[in-house]
Amino acid sequence: MPAVRDVVILGSTGSIGTQALDLVRAHPDRFRVVGLTAGGSNPELFAQQVAEFAPAYSGTGEEASVEAAGRPCDVVLNGITGAVGLRPTLAALDAGTTLALANKESLVMGGPLVLERAAPGQIVPVDSEHSALAQCLRASSGPTTGHHHDVRRLVLTASGGPFRGRTREELATVTPEQAMAHPTWDMGPVITINSATLVNKGLEVIEAHLLFGVPYEDIEVVVHPTSVVHSMVEFVDGSTLVQASPPTMMIPIALGLSWPERVPDAAPPVDWTRSETWQFDPLDDVAFPAVALARDAGARGGTAPAVYNAANEVCVAAFREGRLRFTGIVEVIADVVADHDVPSKEGLTVADVLAADAWAREAAATTIAARGTS
Repeated sequence: MPAVRDVVILGSTGSIGTQALDLVRAHPDRFRVVGLTAGGSNPELFAQQVAEFAPAYSGTGEEASVEAAGRPCDVVLNGITGAVGLRPTLAALDAGTTLALANKESLVMGGPLVLERAAPGQIVPVDSEHSALAQCLRASSGPTTGHHHDVRRLVLTASGGPFRGRTREELATVTPEQAMAHPTWDMGPVITINSATLVNKGLEVIEAHLLFGVPYEDIEVVVHPTSVVHSMVEFVDGSTLVQASPPTMMIPIALGLSWPERVPDAAPPVDWTRSETWQFDPLDDVAFPAVALARDAGARGGTAPAVYNAANEVCVAAFREGRLRFTGIVEVIADVVADHDVPSKEGLTVADVLAADAWAREAAATTIAARGTS
């Protein structure tokens, strides 16, 4: 029987955090909560969580998350949304703790700075796509990080979001309410809109490159509407390994907290007694240019990915508030990334990344104001 693991959950009132606590409730013999933090948007729920799990440490806000991430434990689950997750990610890595990473933005922003602080195997991805890739790579008898000589390409699946099949022109008038109606996943508002624009998939391409050391040209995105296949690894001999389960985050969360062990009955499996068709379609880069833009930003390196992410966060807020059209999100991101002078990759610091993040937010806000609601 595996030993009980002490876990710290950052972002405990969000989608990832609440599901992680459901997992802890179901498996008290596997996990013990020793730290909880939240952003402060749902104080009543947070108070209930603290009362129920009685962690040794709890708090709200970024500083509390940095403090919690550095405390003694077995696993830190970073379920924070957005750039605010960077400092807690670095704190967990510096403490030598296993980092179950759902906050892809911190890896995208920090890039090599995050990887330099991580020991081999210290970062366990919690995004369903990257968890799938890690499982497929482990099943091939190789390690879960670093370049794999027998891998031909990584294939990330995208549901296509609520607007799959629409043209660029048809997307111009969609509303925040429509963008929030994801067909297969129940997520927080920012990641749901990111999934609708496919910015989320762009961030995941950068994340896959950083986590697994595979060149950008060997990372592909395909549209898979039912979200049963979470990602695939194609090998040089023509074989492809697929990780499949119904669309749920419980399996990647469970693996993040228990890696490399699996948690029994973390989620229901695919029902193989039912007839089902797995559909895969090519990505429409004209209607959804966010992935190609992210690929270019990742290839530029340095602080370009941080600028891509920061500009998006400002644009999503503007879209939700009715100050920017849906198609304007990626248009503004493209303008801001194009205007950014990427500093030398040599000697890049956390301060450089945070400065680029702040610059991008101001540049995006200025660009949005100049555009009006277009």
